[in-house]
Amino acid sequence: MKHNAPTLRPRNLILLGAACLVWATLTSASALAPTAFESSSSQAQQFTLANGMSLIVRPDWRAPTVVHMLWLRVGSMDEVDGTSGVAHVLEHMLFKGTPSVPAGEFSRRVAALGGRDNAFTSHDYTGYYQQIPAAKLADVMQLEADRFAHNQWPDEEFKKELEVVKEERRMRTEDNPRALMDEALNATVFVASPYRRPIVGWMSDLEALKPEDARAFYQRWYVPANAAVVVAGDVDVAEVRRLAEKYYGGIPSRALPERKPRVEPEQTGIKRMAFKAPAEQAMVTLAYKVPSFQSFEGGPDEADALALTVLSAVLDGYSGARLARALTQGPNRVADSAGSDNGLWGRGPQLFTLSAVPAQGKTTEQVEAALREQVARIATEGVSEAELNRVKTQWVASAVYKLDSVFNQARELGASWVQGQPLNAHERLIERLRSVTAEQVKAVAAKYFGDDQLTVARLLPQPLNKERKPRTAAAGARH
Repeated sequence: MKHNAPTLRPRNLILLGAACLVWATLTSASALAPTAFESSSSQAQQFTLANGMSLIVRPDWRAPTVVHMLWLRVGSMDEVDGTSGVAHVLEHMLFKGTPSVPAGEFSRRVAALGGRDNAFTSHDYTGYYQQIPAAKLADVMQLEADRFAHNQWPDEEFKKELEVVKEERRMRTEDNPRALMDEALNATVFVASPYRRPIVGWMSDLEALKPEDARAFYQRWYVPANAAVVVAGDVDVAEVRRLAEKYYGGIPSRALPERKPRVEPEQTGIKRMAFKAPAEQAMVTLAYKVPSFQSFEGGPDEADALALTVLSAVLDGYSGARLARALTQGPNRVADSAGSDNGLWGRGPQLFTLSAVPAQGKTTEQVEAALREQVARIATEGVSEAELNRVKTQWVASAVYKLDSVFNQARELGASWVQGQPLNAHERLIERLRSVTAEQVKAVAAKYFGDDQLTVARLLPQPLNKERKPRTAAAGARH
């Protein structure tokens, strides 16, 4: 569960990280019949099993290794108030046994096969993976299918693991003033959206969580129609399909629950929050509500979401970008660090965030003004072609290097399946981003950064407890 902790920015995803280069996390599939997005047989193909489970396969024969992933289109946003954190707790409990595999035995068996395994939870999804020698694929498919269909554990096992999760929350959130502020910021920004709740859960909810809560969540959402198996590496597509039918195809289908719309109401004025916590430095974050990219056949909102991603890259997409030059360098520096992030897409509403740590002697008000000034300058003066070309060149290079990793190939396929994106999303998104013009960047800088869409959070440092000893990792934690 390496990346299931609450994110350190208001809507920068999990667990999994994206910042300005989110476009490089998107390769997926959506067709019901086998479809390749390129003519080469080494490209990704998707199938649907008889029980509704999706199968996505991408051969890569450069090394005798395979990544096997199981993705669920369920995360913390699917929880209900009072049970926050249950999606993440259930992820832990999937390692606690089935009728044929005792608690803790799953990972030991994967290790004995010469592999490694872990899992992750985000607002939007939950995932499990194993990276193993190619010849051991059938073994891990059998293991994963077994725990997907037959997960069970005694109440005492749940109570022990819940203590591990609570300690994880203490270490990653409660001992981290910036994480605490970001958690409070999300709860301030969002009213109806479940993104207002932390992925790890509120401590009061964890304290009250019962084994039945996790079992009910498992029965409700861990159904074949809500899952995708992703396999990338040294494999034959037909053989992977045969194995998937053998191990996953017999899992009984069940109806997928209806998801109720939880539309975020329009914000009608600036929100401000001052957050006090023991810390060495102050911090300021500006969070603007922005449109999300939903479809390649979409309209103005999709175009604006792409332009906002480019704007974020111009501000903070490379060493020496605008925010670093203007705020952290030179005689007029006001910040020790500054950053920008645009949430390109997700199952919930997205944010564009600007953040900075004031330099010694500078105030959060000065830093806020400096951040606003950089966006305002682009809104009036625009950006240069040289800036755009630099960002786009780095994007292409990053995409090439990233896909050298079989793990990243599988992860991109799964993450994009969650969003319902097509097999060729990776290539199409790069082309769309490369086509964004300087005029579009200037236009979104002028359009989306008014006070009515803004929430400002300031971290006000309080004295540190010098006698407090740092925590150590909780026994049993898998992060």
